[in-house]
Parts: sequence; C-alpha cells; structure tokens
Amino acid sequence: MDFSVNEIAADVFRISYYAPELDFTFNQYLVRDEEPLLYHTGFRKMFGEASSALRRIIDPAKIRWLGYSHFEPDECGALNQWLDMAPAATVVCGPVGGGVVLDDYADRTARILRDDEVLTTGRKRFLLLSTPHLPHGWDATLLFEETEATLFCSDLFLHAGNPPALVENDIVGPARDQLLRSAAGPFAHATPWTTRTADMMKGLTRLNPRTLALMHGSAFRGDGGKMLGDLANVMQELAVKDAL
Repeated sequence: MDFSVNEIAADVFRISYYAPELDFTFNQYLVRDEEPLLYHTGFRKMFGEASSALRRIIDPAKIRWLGYSHFEPDECGALNQWLDMAPAATVVCGPVGGGVVLDDYADRTARILRDDEVLTTGRKRFLLLSTPHLPHGWDATLLFEETEATLFCSDLFLHAGNPPALVENDIVGPARDQLLRSAAGPFAHATPWTTRTADMMKGLTRLNPRTLALMHGSAFRGDGGKMLGDLANVMQELAVKDAL
C-alpha cells in the first residue's frame, strides 16, 4: 500500500492511502505538537503501512492523543494497535463515544470531553464539537483546532478519486456529485437531514475555518465557512428531493 504524506497546515500532516478498487482516499491527520495528536486511526489491517508512513514525521511511540469522529473501521479500527505502540496515548472523544463504545472497545480508558470543551496539546487548542448523526452515528463529534482554524470534518465533503492533498478551489461540487451517486447505492441515507442538522451546520460555518481536513478526498484551504454553508444548502436540497 502506497501512503502519501503532505503538510496541509502548520504542523498538520495528511497521511493518505488511495484504494483504487473503491476509488476513494482514506486520510489520517497527524498534528505535530508537544503532545502529538492523530485524528483517524485508519483500518486495523492497514496499521503497519500507516504507522510506517507516520514515522516519516515523528516516532509513533510519541503520540499522546488519538481522536476520531464516529465508530467505523476507517475512523478507529486500528485504535488499540496505536494504543499498544504509543504507551502514553489516550483516546479523546465525546460522552456517547466514551460511554457507549469505548468503555468496552478500547484497551485504555478514554478522556471524555464535553461539547465545546478544549484539549490543549502545547501550542494548539482543540475544541470538541458534539455533532450527533453529522456526518453519521449517534456518537459523532468533530474537532476544531483554534490556533490555525483547522476543522477536522470526517466524512463531510466526501468525494471520490485520488485528488491532490490540498486544494483551494470548490469542494462542494464533487461532494454533491458523490451524494447523488451514493443515493442510488448502498450508502443512501448515510448522512441524514434531521431537525438539528441545519443548526449544527450553521455552528460549524460560524467557526470560519481556514482549512478543512477531510477523511475522503482533498483537504481544502480558503473560506471554509462558505464551503460549509454551501454544503448545508446541498444537503438540505437533496434531503427535500428525497422526501418528495
């Protein structure tokens, strides 16, 4: 497996694997700081290659924090393998992820953060955002790094292909195309439009992120607030069409 490593913001590295059979990239993000943080653990079966790619940046044993959005194999499948490699590492998550999932799944006790609680890793400050069912999953959360205004947005803006690591052009169009393709296949309704979705998207928009760190596809640099607002309009539009 060929993993690429690219710095997409100051001390934020995209570690990416392209799966041609799925036509998707699977991205993990290492934040290099006094207490390094890895967002998305990747698949359990890809742990060897992913940890080797991360070693190009830092010694994996020095990872202090592990984060992810919701319980899926690409988000946290290799969580216990990272915990085994990094003896001081702790998983950071929200109350639902900690109490419902990780209390049984993880080999070490997680640090549970409340909605809008901050985790400091040295120079960087991470705000935990509770976003149930956004992108999906009751346990879903996102992380916003305040000092560089980077939003780790998981499956939001998901798009296919093997695009560049970082772009400054539109990512809403490719995400809309993917949502339309998914609606006709097994991933239909993966991201529901609930009574709370609009308010959650408005909250993300108000953060005005300068960088969007996507799980699948290119990371984005630019007016992240506009991208989030435009994505919310697309999501609502497609949800209304689906209901007709």
